[in-house]
Amino acid sequence: MSDSHGFIHPEVIKIANQCDIAIHAGDIINEATLSQLKPKQKLIAIKGNNDDHITSLNTVEFLEFPSGKIVIEHGHLHGHHKPSHESLRETYPDAKVIIYGHTHKQVIDKESTPWVINPGASGEVRNHGGSKCFTMDIYDEKEWLITPYTFS
Repeated sequence: MSDSHGFIHPEVIKIANQCDIAIHAGDIINEATLSQLKPKQKLIAIKGNNDDHITSLNTVEFLEFPSGKIVIEHGHLHGHHKPSHESLRETYPDAKVIIYGHTHKQVIDKESTPWVINPGASGEVRNHGGSKCFTMDIYDEKEWLITPYTFS
């Protein structure tokens, strides 16, 4: 998930709490909203461009799996209004997947490796038709399944 801006849709919370690992790609605004997220193993959250006041978070996080690496960053440093997928790929060439936020728009770009994906806004602010998130199931090196969700 990403771009909650102080509110996470209840269905997004429900999905996150069923996952082994939940990821928030920034613009949390109110750190207390993260306390609603209780995944089975781990919560990973990073700073967005509106989160400088949250000192406990990093601007980039990495998740290593035997089948590949996931990079999480907000994306705003790779283009103000629309982060450049090319710039993200050049910055993290050894990743399997780059998860970013910032635009509030859900994007799944598998045109080349690394994949560049944006879960969309998980809250009420500029959610472009509903609060969004996705799940990612990793089965092996070749099979990574991304399932997008939208809630009104």
